[in-house]
Amino acid sequence: MGALAALVPYFLWQSVRSGMDVARRAFDPRLPMNPGFVICPLDFPPGAARNTFTTITSLLPGTVPCGDEAGGALYHCLDVGQPVVEELRAQERLFTPALVAG
Repeated sequence: MGALAALVPYFLWQSVRSGMDVARRAFDPRLPMNPGFVICPLDFPPGAARNTFTTITSLLPGTVPCGDEAGGALYHCLDVGQPVVEELRAQERLFTPALVAG
């Protein structure tokens, strides 16, 4: 539980940053929006850790997990041209110690 609590500042910062990006894209017609789906390979096996990770990432604006797909998670995102998979993989590495410890 302590490892998850240590991630609260990161999660709050990501929420604010992502929310501002979504708002900018929604209200500025010059900014691209290229919605679509990406498959993010995950090291978490199907089960509680993967479910918790996708639940946490669903709270961040801009991406929504939609299901499991070929060893990873299927996400809908606002712009498939952005490094969505790379950011999700970085978040997975950050959250791994907290999710596999419990």
